[in-house]
Amino acid sequence: MASIVEVPRENLTAQEIGRRNAVPIIYARGTHYEIGFDIGRTFAKIIRDFVDQYGPLNETYLALYETPDGRRVYDETLACVEEQFPQYLREIRGTADGSGVPFYKLFLMHLDDIVPNVAANGASGNIQPVGCSTVICNQPGQEILGHNEDALSETLNHWYLVDAHVTEPGYPDEKFCSLSYAGFLPGYTMGYNHHGLVYSINTLSAKSLRSGKTPRYFITRSLLSAENYVQAQMILRNEGYGAAEGFAVNMTFQQEGDRMFHNAEIGPVEKGQAYSQLSIQTASPGEYFYHCNKYMRLPVPEVDGLIIDSSIHRMQAICRHSPPENLQDLINILSDQTDDDFRVYQEIQPSDFVKTIATGIFDCVRKTWSIYTDKPNCTKPIVVLPLKFKNDDAVCWNT
Repeated sequence: MASIVEVPRENLTAQEIGRRNAVPIIYARGTHYEIGFDIGRTFAKIIRDFVDQYGPLNETYLALYETPDGRRVYDETLACVEEQFPQYLREIRGTADGSGVPFYKLFLMHLDDIVPNVAANGASGNIQPVGCSTVICNQPGQEILGHNEDALSETLNHWYLVDAHVTEPGYPDEKFCSLSYAGFLPGYTMGYNHHGLVYSINTLSAKSLRSGKTPRYFITRSLLSAENYVQAQMILRNEGYGAAEGFAVNMTFQQEGDRMFHNAEIGPVEKGQAYSQLSIQTASPGEYFYHCNKYMRLPVPEVDGLIIDSSIHRMQAICRHSPPENLQDLINILSDQTDDDFRVYQEIQPSDFVKTIATGIFDCVRKTWSIYTDKPNCTKPIVVLPLKFKNDDAVCWNT
């Protein structure tokens, strides 16, 4: 009988090591550039590995960057961001300098499908079943936001948490904690800020994207500065420019009175307008809602393909459960793998090209953020972080 030779784990490649039970985190304080630099310096190996194997960048974005049409879209959008958010571009430049990855590669990643979509006049866009699933429970004593962060398989193990206090003359202080993909700005996943914002993001794939408008990564990075619900709406509307792409935000604020959860669908700016399309649904006490990666209210034309099929299947699976009344109900929904094709918790085989890379459970009553790196109904969270809000006298943030 032939003997089985086990390959030492230290000899495996980054793609072969499988799902890791680890949550890297950086605590940083400084200017926007300094925060970015320390992120890049600390996670340089993770960032470089991810950039080297990130399919959309290496198979599409870089080639288009070398064409006149692709470079035009890049330059127009960079100019738009420079006018509004030069501080966040400094964060990316800091990350580029700290990690040794060229800035243009990181900025191309932040453009997502804007370059190929605009260059192809709307004929190209995200059709893969990537995205996320969010479920809200708003019951007495059970005020919970649960979120599955889904991404292309190469993103597995290529993410970290950023707990930052950004302090820079001429800009408001920002204090937040966010899950971040390697090399990306914080903000476009899930997290919270010290003003009491708790949120998660769902990607939405509009059929036609916009050049020279604001990429969603920069709008959601700005959302981390929001002090209240009204200001959050203003940030999402992005008056004077408008979103280049679509996405959804599930959010709540720590405030006096009844707990209110909101789902905001954002659509790309319509031609002739200078602000994002925006539709908001609210879950009052006793209510719940869910959101995946398909528009449920805004009449925005969407791409054809697997991302829509996946969202429909996941929404159907969610609806087969009773509305969640407590934490365990919500965890069971986020762990659902009953669909044969597209699952709420995405991963059956190691070869699946879309995976749930993390699950986050925000308990707004207990003020905790539990993070799971495997299916939450059969594992324990890797870490349970306190939600640190400025009005909580017992908590000292980065002092």
